Amino acid sequence: MDLLRGGASLSVPELTAAMGVTATAVRQRLQRLMKAGVVVREPSPVEGTASRGRPSHVYRLSEMGRRLGGDNFRDLAMVLWQEVRQIEEPSVRRGLLARIGRSLAEACRTRTDVFSSASSPAERLSSLATALRDRQIACECSHSDTDGQLAVLTTHTCPYPQLAEVDRGICAAERVMLEELAEAPVRLTECRLDGDACCRFTVSAASKPAAAASQRGRQQIQ
Repeated sequence: MDLLRGGASLSVPELTAAMGVTATAVRQRLQRLMKAGVVVREPSPVEGTASRGRPSHVYRLSEMGRRLGGDNFRDLAMVLWQEVRQIEEPSVRRGLLARIGRSLAEACRTRTDVFSSASSPAERLSSLATALRDRQIACECSHSDTDGQLAVLTTHTCPYPQLAEVDRGICAAERVMLEELAEAPVRLTECRLDGDACCRFTVSAASKPAAAASQRGRQQIQ
């Protein structure tokens, strides 16, 4: 993939010579990369390169393959989050974190259609758990009718571990995201940053209020 990132389309002989391996090994790797959708094969644009009975092909990165090389925004996210932390006015900081949470929710809806058939907060939370597991985030959703609790999302993997280590405000933004997606009040009842084994978000059976987060959520945003 590094060889193809230069923008050139390369043939099997060219890749074999550059990598110092056999043509069979190159073809096996190309097959895996094509199956993953990161490499595409096309006829060679050079006339007269085909051998008898076997057309010549070249290989190049697909659009997905090109994105893989520059899809690391961790440093940028850390810098931007540091700027958020520098906002001194609490109300401004809370408003910004709330907007970030709502934007995360909208991005989640845009990326997946699992919410289209969900009709209740519990079903929406279960759909979210499915979407998170697709992103390799270990989590589970359980349901309860006791004490007004409708559903509990337990996350064993933090989606934003480095951000959470420096500022738990990201937990508040995540809570707002869950509240938007579940369309019901959400409380962070357990948090790994407090020494708990996992993070648990509890969705209430009540309708989502027009304003106000839980007291714990306010403390996290501040």
